Amino acid sequence: TDNSWVIIQELARKSPNVKAIKFRRNYGKSPALHCGFQKAEGDVIITMDADLQDSPEEIPELYRMIKEDGYDMVSGWKKKRYDPLSKTIPTKLFNATARKFSGVYLHDFNCGLKSYRSEVIKNIEVYNDMHRYIPYLAKIAGFNNIGEKVVQHQARKYGTTKFGLNRFINGYLDIITLWFTSKFGKKPMHFFGLWGSVMFFVGFIALIYVLVMKLISIQSGDLRPLVTNSPFFYIALTAM
Repeated sequence: TDNSWVIIQELARKSPNVKAIKFRRNYGKSPALHCGFQKAEGDVIITMDADLQDSPEEIPELYRMIKEDGYDMVSGWKKKRYDPLSKTIPTKLFNATARKFSGVYLHDFNCGLKSYRSEVIKNIEVYNDMHRYIPYLAKIAGFNNIGEKVVQHQARKYGTTKFGLNRFINGYLDIITLWFTSKFGKKPMHFFGLWGSVMFFVGFIALIYVLVMKLISIQSGDLRPLVTNSPFFYIALTAM
């Protein structure tokens, strides 16, 4: 609604280095980044949200940290945030969980202000809502030199945040998915086979116990105890 597309088109006409992509509708942030990453041609790629809460003044230092300090990726850290508590507290919990699962020790996974070496973005696939976990995707792809920079965060002037409880819940489900596929994606039986074998063993022992107790009751001539009266019957049935 602010004529952004018109301005972008004018910039593209003036400079061949400016490229613009416009979707037919709002598909979300991850598809936008995915398409942008595909078209990007520079040695260093920098992303920034368009809600005016990120400061373009951070760009030179983000660029320098890639080119001179040798980082594969640098993520912004909004150390001082101008967001309501309803967003900042869940964000802290989310980041703590992401650090635990991913082993990437960043304070702010979801900060839109990031810089990348071109090899990083060409070797990761951002889909669904996985933009929150780009540092983890980079690590899975073999890029371990991930840095962090404290960036200035501006108070929101226009629009409203899209953050909601559903995104908070989906974020946890997404990181569990990433963790599982990164560890067991090519060898799922190492997970399912291990725990399946454990459960089968527990069920088998319970079944042997039920059969032995039934044989003892038959041997003693007392046929009243039914196998279905024993909790071990249901343990065997369920576990096996």
